[in-house]
Amino acid sequence: MTQATDARFMALALGLGRRGMGRVWPNPAVGCVIVKDGTIVGRGYTADGGRPHAEPIALAQAGASARGADVYVTLEPCAHHGETPPCADALIAAQVSRVVIATTDPDPRVAGRGIAMLRQAGITVETGVLETQAQQDHAGFFLRVTRNCPFLTLKLAGTLDGRIATASGESQWITGPEARRAVHMMRARHDAVLVGAGTVRADDPSLTVRGLGITRHPVRVVASRTAQIPATGQMAASANDVPVWLCHGPGADISAWEAQGARGLECAVRSGEIDPVSMMGALADQGITRVFCEGGGMLAASLLAADLVDELVVFTAGLAIGAEGTPALGPMGVDRLAAAPGFALKDVRRIGADIQHRWVRRASAPEVGIAGKKPL
Repeated sequence: MTQATDARFMALALGLGRRGMGRVWPNPAVGCVIVKDGTIVGRGYTADGGRPHAEPIALAQAGASARGADVYVTLEPCAHHGETPPCADALIAAQVSRVVIATTDPDPRVAGRGIAMLRQAGITVETGVLETQAQQDHAGFFLRVTRNCPFLTLKLAGTLDGRIATASGESQWITGPEARRAVHMMRARHDAVLVGAGTVRADDPSLTVRGLGITRHPVRVVASRTAQIPATGQMAASANDVPVWLCHGPGADISAWEAQGARGLECAVRSGEIDPVSMMGALADQGITRVFCEGGGMLAASLLAADLVDELVVFTAGLAIGAEGTPALGPMGVDRLAAAPGFALKDVRRIGADIQHRWVRRASAPEVGIAGKKPL
């Protein structure tokens, strides 16, 4: 196979893997394509809930055609016995000829062992094909394994002057329906959606994925030191159907929420509020790999100040409210520009009547691309 051919089939595998984002935690969203004589004979991606893995699904589809075939997989095949046998063993048993791997797995139970097993069985192994894209796709899983912290996307939506509501509290709707649909698509690609207690009290959100025909929703997480939130809104009413987790401080009474089906995660408290580092660690301990934060301003500011935001997605509407309006971010204590959290522009696009711009940590930012002529 040529480098161009390898890249083409790996791109297909990456596309398959992305279908599992938000649906497979605590496992990574892996894609696999099996090719025999230039023809795809099997394809698969990690199933909902994390099992089966992508490789056995693709192998089952390929059947006997897998023998002597090339396999493209976005992450090193697992080498340990968990709830399912190692994927490396399955590839060996299928007598594939060559395995092309986008990136290695930092999980200490794998970490090169899968590659070693394949090579010891006489299978040709190549790595690093579209590695950067694969590492971006698996960033949440990698962060949970290496730093006990999920990948965090912070979404902000406001006016040209950075306001999210008028002085009277009116906020629905600053952005248009196309932007709101895009937000639902983002929710669907994350394991959990996070808001603060103030947002729950003010907006009574459901935080489910709507309008996309999707039935699997992210875990809904509320950060509240005291958990003094009436268990009477949309989230409480649906907690038995779509999980609700309360990240609370020591001694908080969550019995009313537990009676509705919610669960609590006790977190440390710092400066009178939930410690965001402790909260992210608690979510990682539960297997969460990707978190989508939708505010409010105090929570967003605390996450930025703690340097926990990996990606920032900002929707800007063509409105101006003025200084009387509610700012998108709460106080952060920044008195010098050098101390302000910094991001690099990843892309900009028009979404209906609004503008979406995405920012990433400066160290990992690719060259910016502008794609503004067509809405999503």
